[in-house]
Amino acid sequence: MPRPPLDGLIDDLYYLEGAPPYARLTLPASPAAFLIVNLGAPFRIRAGTDVETAEYADGCVVTTPTRAFEFGYPLGTRSVGVHFKPWGPAPFLPMPAAELCDRPVTIEQVWGRPAVAELRDRLATAEGPHEMLTLLEEELMRRLGDAAGLGLVRRTSRIIAAASGAVAIDDLRVSAGVSSTHLAQRFKELIGVTPKRLARTYRFAATVLSINPAEPIDWADLAGGAGYFDQAHFGHEFRAFTGLTPTRYVEVRRRFLREHPGHVLDGWPLPTD
Repeated sequence: MPRPPLDGLIDDLYYLEGAPPYARLTLPASPAAFLIVNLGAPFRIRAGTDVETAEYADGCVVTTPTRAFEFGYPLGTRSVGVHFKPWGPAPFLPMPAAELCDRPVTIEQVWGRPAVAELRDRLATAEGPHEMLTLLEEELMRRLGDAAGLGLVRRTSRIIAAASGAVAIDDLRVSAGVSSTHLAQRFKELIGVTPKRLARTYRFAATVLSINPAEPIDWADLAGGAGYFDQAHFGHEFRAFTGLTPTRYVEVRRRFLREHPGHVLDGWPLPTD
């Protein structure tokens, strides 16, 4: 966990090393953003079925996604990274978050090649993961900037998160004392998506994470309990956020549990067919 004030922007800093459970993993859309500083062989990302896979050697920055991403890892992967809160990347970006929505970019495109090369060199020669995470935290503290409207977006997003997305967007506008247009603009600038889209993502994530793939699932009851209009509506959202039907998703989760019991990545990334 980072120290203040980073803890208001970041959920955690992490170190990752070793062999991935699968050569390709699908990451469903979630109410989060992340940054990866890559220290090993390049990895590949496919951000949606309608785009081609791109290679990332130095790492990447991803703002809150609206669709599933496919990650292709090398046999041996090594990196440090940041799991941001939805509004977290904004003070570190030189461009509006909306420009990066579903468009992963390299860290060089955000911070510049010389600075990233120096950071990667320092991380690669650090004495162990703890020192590496300390170096990353110091880099983030040094780069922490201002973002107009961050307080408004953070307060509103926390209300959405606390309700797992089950909120009326117009009530949020009234509570914030701003127009719907202003609120949507600030969200798109700092998070990359509108409040309505963020609420949808929180609701979906909370619903899916409540699924225990080892037990029978009553899909109609699950959809109704989560506030979806009907099971068809839930199925549409499922495909939009994961690229899979609900039943196929559970089959893939069960495969992960069966082939890699207790693995640290079980729960959100999925094997890619």
